[in-house]
Amino acid sequence: MNISGILIGLAAFVIIGVFHPIVIKTEYFFGKRVWPLFLAVGIIACVVSLFISGGVFSSLLAVLGFTAFWSIKELHEQEERVNKGWFPENLKRGKRSATDV
Repeated sequence: MNISGILIGLAAFVIIGVFHPIVIKTEYFFGKRVWPLFLAVGIIACVVSLFISGGVFSSLLAVLGFTAFWSIKELHEQEERVNKGWFPENLKRGKRSATDV
């Protein structure tokens, strides 16, 4: 019996679940301007996954990388959710402006 697919699926579920609060807290404390950090993590994880011979670990790194890529989109959407009042705004960080990239 091969359980590697189940393990990859479970780990993908956990990785995505962990990134959800990371995106919320990152947007709260830093705004969306830190999206290049998520890009760097995604690129590094995907490149390293190319050089890992183990199928499960390579797959998990790729899932981590693409979850980081997806988080860039979620950072921008999280800002919109904050602007709609669905999530609290960090007033200590100052008001958002069009230049907050």
